Amino acid sequence: MVQTTHPGNIGAAARAMKTMGLSQLVLVAPSHFPHAEATALASGAADILARARVVATLDEALADVALAVATSGRSRHLPWPHVDARTGAQRMLQESLRHPVALVFGREDRGLTNEELQSCHLHIGIPSDPDYGVLNVAAAVQVLAYELRMAWLQSQDQSAAGGRQMPLWQVPWDEELATHAEVEQFFRHFEQVLARVGFLSVQNPRPMLLRLRRMFLRIRPDRLEHNLLRGLLKDVEKALSKREEGA
Repeated sequence: MVQTTHPGNIGAAARAMKTMGLSQLVLVAPSHFPHAEATALASGAADILARARVVATLDEALADVALAVATSGRSRHLPWPHVDARTGAQRMLQESLRHPVALVFGREDRGLTNEELQSCHLHIGIPSDPDYGVLNVAAAVQVLAYELRMAWLQSQDQSAAGGRQMPLWQVPWDEELATHAEVEQFFRHFEQVLARVGFLSVQNPRPMLLRLRRMFLRIRPDRLEHNLLRGLLKDVEKALSKREEGA
């Protein structure tokens, strides 16, 4: 939960999580926490509040995560991969068997910023009435926690019945996926090299960088691929330095 203003929403979210079997809560720069109102609205889920991890930035919260899913409507600028709550919950459950997964909720008044949305691989939405799509953040936590619970129960039923074909994103891979922190390191390095070779527009580099970010988040390199890309960038930098020295 990012920069939650009302402590009661944190408590209600903890209660929603516990009723659906979830236990790991991370709070990014909450306005008021710990707080008596949060404890009161947790109503029996105070253990989740006690274990909650409080961090300063979303990057810190997602550092070890391999799949980050942002709760949002459609992207306000550049389109991003987007699924409904049921489909997203099924995918999150399946990927959580292999690596850490995070579901990101935004502020009560304005949700997540464009930059925060663009830090996530996938956006997930709750199909509400288009004439009134306003949902309290704790209520959104409850809906998505419910969908995760239903996805888990469905997976148990399928296992008991003999299973079914494994989706593409659950196929065993030979390497762990790069974490959020590793991917962000790559993006920073990539941008520096693109600037040095003159690929980026000096006046307005952001649109190109956003499209490149979207592409790499869609590809989701594993750690070996991440290391190969970082090695490639370092070799490009060495070649540029030699050319500049000889100029």
